[in-house]
Amino acid sequence: MTENLIQPISRRAALQSAGAGFAYLAFAGTAADAARQSKEKLNPLAPRKPHVPPRAKRVIMLFMHGGPSHVDTFDYKPKLQIDDGKTLPFKAAANISAKTKLMKSPWKFKQHGESGLWCSELFPHVAKHIDDLCIVRSLHSKGQSHGQAVSMLHTGTDSLVRPSVGAWISYGLGTENRDLPSFISISPPAGHGGPRNYGSAFLPAAHQATAIGSSGKLGSGSIDNLNSKGMTQNEQRKQIELLQAINRDHLVRAERDENIEGAIESFELAFRMQRVAPEVMNLDAEPKHIKELYGVGNKDGNMDNFGRQCLLARRFAEAGVRYIQVSTGNVWDQHGNLKSGHQKNAGFTDYPVAGLLADLKQRGMLDDTLVIWGGEFGRTPIVQGSNGRDHNPQGFTMWLAGGGVKAGFAYGNTDEYGYYARENRVHMHDLHATVLHLLGLDHERLTYRYAGRDFRLTDVYGHVVSDIFA
Repeated sequence: MTENLIQPISRRAALQSAGAGFAYLAFAGTAADAARQSKEKLNPLAPRKPHVPPRAKRVIMLFMHGGPSHVDTFDYKPKLQIDDGKTLPFKAAANISAKTKLMKSPWKFKQHGESGLWCSELFPHVAKHIDDLCIVRSLHSKGQSHGQAVSMLHTGTDSLVRPSVGAWISYGLGTENRDLPSFISISPPAGHGGPRNYGSAFLPAAHQATAIGSSGKLGSGSIDNLNSKGMTQNEQRKQIELLQAINRDHLVRAERDENIEGAIESFELAFRMQRVAPEVMNLDAEPKHIKELYGVGNKDGNMDNFGRQCLLARRFAEAGVRYIQVSTGNVWDQHGNLKSGHQKNAGFTDYPVAGLLADLKQRGMLDDTLVIWGGEFGRTPIVQGSNGRDHNPQGFTMWLAGGGVKAGFAYGNTDEYGYYARENRVHMHDLHATVLHLLGLDHERLTYRYAGRDFRLTDVYGHVVSDIFA
């Protein structure tokens, strides 16, 4: 069916929330049995059995778009502080053509908690939860530009159109709540790949994300065109039944068409969402002290906006959504004015993120919810301009919490200045393989046959970093 026919019911709710019918799921390298295939065709989001016992049920990804500087946040480098102003004593990355003068961090670092992990004064509230964090300080990725690196983080490739991480997880596990999408992206990037970062590519369309807001802004905080104005529920039901009859007749004549099958399922999910989604997204249902915990209502509008996104993420996680991403917008890209830029960004994200961790923990959800914090890359220890830092995919930091990872633990290291990942290097493919494993999915067995080849999120790479498992 055409996009125009779907839109009057629920444009994004229909197009993004649901979508295709039968898909080949290659578990253990063999064809799935006929009964499961039939179930998959009837409901592409039906819950599926994982490959291995899962440690986590769901993921909340906190995407710090633009690339926060690891040497100014969680990767303390005393040598960088001492050698401020000196020339980098080894070769810089190929993309660096400017001066290679070292620039120390303008923020003080301190050890926190029983673990004694380092955190800069940029994150005083997250630092209170340091004993819940697993800080990976040896990430490296492919892509010197934002577009490449953002795509790499979201899809496992820096240039090709491939399914996003959330789509793979939805495909592998289905949803815990048949009345909601399995993948939701809150304020996703509009640039640097845009919808590709939360799309399903060649996977069935049911597994792409439902997007709420854009570019770091929550907007109205609702799903576009979820409700049909001027029609009763009974009238909508009759309208859908008519459209479904037309779609099914078309499908019979076409014999098999995933777009038509996707339209059929999308109408049904969108109709069910009208009843469930508004209730889940109603932040007014939260008590005052919980909203304050996230910074909702703060006079800083940026904190209020980000706090609402984090609170919404917790509500979706609680309702059974498998993968929820929250994005800041491309605000961490400080090629200049590092101090003022990072200070502002940390100022509006630190408190809500700490609130999310505290809320998940007090509800008993942190044990089976994997929280991931990080950007598409880090930033160089050498100065750009007078007071900025350039992109650095050669070495950077992300942290994880809950979901079966070690708490109060640091893994890997960059060199003494924080430029290159040196010890226990973790490629983005390795991170993806590890996240899938925590959810019970074997990244080598989660495949989809397309254009004559079995594709997977990690392509032909990736290994599970089991050393960070609790």
